[in-house]
Amino acid sequence: MSCGTPAGLPVVDAMTPPVLVLSGPLTRDGVSGPCDALRALLDSGGDGSGAGVVVCDVGGLGPPGLAAVELLARLQLTARRAGGRIRLRDPSRALGALLDLVGLRFEVEGQPEQREPPLGVQEAVEAGDPAV
Repeated sequence: MSCGTPAGLPVVDAMTPPVLVLSGPLTRDGVSGPCDALRALLDSGGDGSGAGVVVCDVGGLGPPGLAAVELLARLQLTARRAGGRIRLRDPSRALGALLDLVGLRFEVEGQPEQREPPLGVQEAVEAGDPAV
């Protein structure tokens, strides 16, 4: 019995975005390397249009600081200039709080988008509403 190669194109999961792993410790001088890597990932995004999403794994950044904020702000700007966007994977609570403090908003894996209410959450109950 022989097993030949199946006809047709190989199956490729087009829904899985590329991942850029960021690791620390960060310095202000080390910002250009990740920006170049992000640009390359966005440019190689399938159809060559440069549009798409790149997941930035920030779990290995270490303790958050202003260098991390600057890096993520520059990555977001680089992605937007290329017509894409970034999504954070595994940010620490401290990093999320620091980003909120400086006014930067990022998509985070596993969290609903701002337009979508989280599942199982109800509106506030007015006094006098009947119990259900």
